[in-house]
Amino acid sequence: MHTPIVVAPQGELAGVDTSAAVALIHRLLDRNPAVRSAARAEVLAAPHRVPPPVLSALSENLLAAGEPAEAAAWFYAAQVRARFDATRCTDPSAAAALGVLRERFGEPVNRWAFADPARVRRAGIRGVAWDRTAPHDYDHRWIALHGMGAFTGPGTGVSTPEHEWPGTAARVRAEYLAGLREVLREHFGG
Repeated sequence: MHTPIVVAPQGELAGVDTSAAVALIHRLLDRNPAVRSAARAEVLAAPHRVPPPVLSALSENLLAAGEPAEAAAWFYAAQVRARFDATRCTDPSAAAALGVLRERFGEPVNRWAFADPARVRRAGIRGVAWDRTAPHDYDHRWIALHGMGAFTGPGTGVSTPEHEWPGTAARVRAEYLAGLREVLREHFGG
């Protein structure tokens, strides 16, 4: 039998509260269609206020609701935001959260999107365009809770200096679009 070991984050990470995001994810994925629909409407009313894991769960919700194009755009927007959050996090091990999100939510979206190169291109560009224009009104430090520093470090200095963020965001978006072009070349030859 395994007994979970709970390690409370220290320093500024002690104040990172992801409970509302976790609850919203549960509602987005609830078995009850009315609960899922209400959660979807809540997220879509202010998507810039939720962290990337919520946008990833929204993509699954939208797929289940028969809206695959919307699902793909939101999943790719979530990927861009999660990459930005990982890049501005000073704990490189926190970037493992990107793989977890992709593993948990990516396959059904990508299966639909990669059936046609225009779908992938459109959804990826929409996700990046939304990220470029929408504010980031959520606690970007959520990702630091997924790194080893949350367990072993003092919980201070978890983010790069704020004055660097606009350049970091632009670089992440450019790299994402370059990666999209490369994937399109690899999978579709053009």
